[in-house]
Amino acid sequence: MEVKIMRARVHVSGRVQGVWFRQSTKNKAEEHNVTGWTRNNIDGTVEALFEGEEVDIRTLIDWCRQGPETARVDSLHVIWEIPTGEFTTFQIK
Repeated sequence: MEVKIMRARVHVSGRVQGVWFRQSTKNKAEEHNVTGWTRNNIDGTVEALFEGEEVDIRTLIDWCRQGPETARVDSLHVIWEIPTGEFTTFQIK
């Protein structure tokens, strides 16, 4: 079976800052061998860029729909991009 590498940029809004969303996202990404980054945006959203195997990317996107226990996700927007292979780890920016 061929492994498909994907890249997704995810924007999450709601109560997503100050609730360990970025650290929890990093932990989940590392569990699933996904590389990329996550950051807080000035508008109160959290953004993440995931790159890895399709099944793992989709698992992370599904997790982001709820986030950590203390978060409240109001909306999630995904933009699919072309994978670049530029990352070796997952970082919090």
